[in-house]
Order: sequence, then structure tokens, then C-alpha cells
Amino acid sequence: MRSVNCESIIKAVKELCIEANYHLSQDMCEALKNAADTEESTLGRSILEQLEKNLEIAASDDIPICQDTGMAVIFVELGQEVRIEGGFIGDAINEGVRQGYTEGYLRKSVVGDPLERINTGDNTPAVIHYTMKPGDGLRITVAPKGFGSENMSRVFMLKPADGAEGVKNAVLTAVRDAGPNACPPMFVGVGLGGTFEKAALLAKQALLRGAGTHSEKPHIRAMEEELLRRINESGIGPGGLGGSTTAFAVNIESYATHIAGLPVAVNICCHVNRHAGREL
Repeated sequence: MRSVNCESIIKAVKELCIEANYHLSQDMCEALKNAADTEESTLGRSILEQLEKNLEIAASDDIPICQDTGMAVIFVELGQEVRIEGGFIGDAINEGVRQGYTEGYLRKSVVGDPLERINTGDNTPAVIHYTMKPGDGLRITVAPKGFGSENMSRVFMLKPADGAEGVKNAVLTAVRDAGPNACPPMFVGVGLGGTFEKAALLAKQALLRGAGTHSEKPHIRAMEEELLRRINESGIGPGGLGGSTTAFAVNIESYATHIAGLPVAVNICCHVNRHAGREL
């Protein structure tokens, strides 16, 4: 049995909140650069170059990439042989978010009640997803999610007879309806299967996969590649102003489902797709 103290969790989450908001992951930096090199539209290429410059300024000046520093979404992979000491892990994570958003001068965007709309003042509580794993590992991933793109996400409860074409039409419908509102070029996470809530979680988790990676299932990989091509042929383009780069990637995560259903969730993310993780 390995012990992890809550103080180390607080410190890690604080630092990850700041890191994710100040510095884009390497895969997304490369995707942006490649897009700028290949974009067919002059205006689209100019927008991509401006986005690259924005990233450089954020990294060099230690300031947020975007003014919407998101709601903190935390993924915890907890080994069953890990013992948390010094408090409750959920409290430690929220304290890390509070410190990170306060000390990192990140915008506080969370309201305590969805109808009363009173800002909590420190961006807590976070949305925390726990997964139990064998062994004594503990990995925490922080994925701040801005709501310009989050608001464009969709869940479709398809019939099994809708099949692969129905899935593709659902994804393309979500992207088309999002248009410029999701701050393209976008990153498209798709959850396929499970239940209503499982599909949505799969779609969120799909955003954590690196740009350029693909499903190990050949038929899913083929769908990812086809959807990316068709989305980029839509002409929405960078900033929604036209061009050949509407999405950097389409990542699909799938799971078993019921004989009577075909759930599909589409979680769209803007061009930054922020996330940072650490093993403790």
C-alpha cells in the first residue's frame, strides 16, 4: 500500500491548472503549425498565424492563452493500492483548483447554482471524474473547458438501424451547427456507445488523446479519418471565416452498449484543447 498526502495533490492540481492555461501541449502546437503551413485560404492562414503568435506571447509572458480559462475538469486515475492521507481527495483537488486560479490570475467562471448565478469567486467546485485502476499509481489530468465550445456539444440517442452513417451524420450535424461559435479550428471528441451519460464522458475523454492519434479499432479509425476530411471540406475554416482547416482532429472513443440503442455524444473543443497531467 502506497500513501499519497493531500498536500502533494493540492500542489499538483494548482500547478496543472496554471500550466494548462499558460502553455499549450506539444501535440496541439504542432497541429496548429502544420495547419498554418497547409491552409489554402489566405485569410485562414493569417488567422492561424495570429493564433500561433498568441501562444508564443502567453508562454513567454506567463499569461493565459485565452480569457476563458474554463471550468476545471479533473480526471483522476487512482490505483486501488493507494491510500490518501491528510484529508479527502476531493477537497484536496478543489483546494488545488482554488489556489491555481487565484495565484495564477485565471478568470473565475463558476457559479454555485445554475439558476441563482452567484460566482463562487475561486472557480470551484471542479468537475471530477474518478477511475479506479489496479496497482499503486495515481495520475491527475486537468482539462480546463471553456464554454464557447462546450455549449456547442451534443448528445444523440440513435437507433441501432442508423448505423455508421447515422453516427457520421450526427457528428457532422453537431460541427455544422457549431460553426464559428466553437472557435475553430476545433478538436472533436466523440463518444460512441454505453448509455446517455457514458457516451458524454467518452467524448470528453476523447479530447485528451493527442492530435494525430487514432483508435486501435480499424473501423473506428476509418471513421475518424473520414469525418476529419469531411469536416475540413465544410469550408467553415479558422475563426469561421472560411478555409480548409475547420478541425485538427476527430477522436472517437467507443464502449459496449445495449441491443436497443446507439448513443453518440459530440464534445467539441476550441483550437487550444487545454490539458496537462502528472503522475504522483
